[in-house]
Amino acid sequence: MARAREERPFDVTHRGVLSIAVPMTLAYLSTPLVGLTDTAVVGRLGDAVLLGGIAIGAILFDFLFTTFNFLRSGTTGLTAQAFGAGDAGEQRAVLLRFVAIAIVAGLAVVILQHPIMAVGLPLLGATGGVEDAARDYFLVRIYATPFVLLNYAILGWFLGLGRARTGLMLQVVLNGANVGLDILFVPVMGFGLEGAALATLIAEAVATFAGAAMVIRTFSRQTKPIGVALFDLAAFRIMFGVNRDIMIRSFSLLAAFAFFTREGARSGDIVLAANAVLLNFFLVGGYFLDGFANAAEQLSGRAIGARWLPAFDRTVRITFVWSLGLALILSAAFLLTGPAIIDGLTTNPAVREMARHYMIWAAMTPLAGAVAFQMDGIFIGATWSQDMRNMMLVSLAAFFAVWWVATPALGIHGLWLALLTFLGLRGVSLYWRLGTRRRLTFAETPVATTVRPA
Repeated sequence: MARAREERPFDVTHRGVLSIAVPMTLAYLSTPLVGLTDTAVVGRLGDAVLLGGIAIGAILFDFLFTTFNFLRSGTTGLTAQAFGAGDAGEQRAVLLRFVAIAIVAGLAVVILQHPIMAVGLPLLGATGGVEDAARDYFLVRIYATPFVLLNYAILGWFLGLGRARTGLMLQVVLNGANVGLDILFVPVMGFGLEGAALATLIAEAVATFAGAAMVIRTFSRQTKPIGVALFDLAAFRIMFGVNRDIMIRSFSLLAAFAFFTREGARSGDIVLAANAVLLNFFLVGGYFLDGFANAAEQLSGRAIGARWLPAFDRTVRITFVWSLGLALILSAAFLLTGPAIIDGLTTNPAVREMARHYMIWAAMTPLAGAVAFQMDGIFIGATWSQDMRNMMLVSLAAFFAVWWVATPALGIHGLWLALLTFLGLRGVSLYWRLGTRRRLTFAETPVATTVRPA
């Protein structure tokens, strides 16, 4: 899809970027409500073992589903390129290919649930009653996996078409159903930990059926892909290559934060707890910046599918301005309100004091990561996945190098310095690769005379 047969000019505007970024930001901001509700309803049962069980179970699913992040981002990039090229049949074919992968992968995870649980729970340190509780939660929620993966593909497809409002609606359906069923099953009906897992299972299924209904409506207005196109081996090779690279990137990102957490734990429970509190600054900043990353994905992919360089350049410039501007606002807000946020997240005096000591580092994470989020969006939309993989590995190596040099002298400050270096270098290194990739991709783009608005 990187080289369409003809150019299809269109314009990229601030309004067009915001029309994608704002709905998706709202969608992502609704996601933490699910975790908070899970914790709240189980926490009100008054059993710390159950609370520990749901925490361990949730982390295990986070690791598991990180493996399949490519189903969302890969679908977005390839769909956006087909959309830019005006190839409705390929748009449908992209979704159907990813749906096939989601179904096969989801069923495989369900079949392998016991080996996954047997390996995962001990690695996360679950023992005794906490391990039993986590197992009960896992054995119910695991059946949501095929629906989760299908929802990744469906959401990615609608984002690739630039239909961010549809993506917002699907996320609201998913998270709203989850919160409502949590309250119904746990405190009202007394289903306990299994009730929280069942709520997630049903919510994912509801969102899948809602998304499928919207897909069918969209399909009815599009050209049907012929069987040869649907099972095109070249297209599958491209797709699997993109998926592989994004998977390596995701695991590298996960490795950096897992190592950060482990090093905090080695410095004691107070440091571990303080770092856990401070990482919420990064997570909240990420929810905001992800919206503009989604806009960059769709518009850069569309520009490459359309073979229209001006739209690509405008996408880079506009999403850069909005991402960096938002990051500045977020970092300033965190610096001003950080102590109050810390006090709201923990009541432990020692943890509060320790978190305040390192707060400036956490407040700077949106600024350090702004270009990385934006460049991720550009490179995902363009499906330049090899560069994403390679620059992520370079940044991860730099993270370990800075940690090795800085922590003996600076302690936990050195650990935070390594994390910010990791975030910043990801953006800088991808921006460095952008020029070369841009020249190669648009080397033979002809000049057009008409422009359609995005």
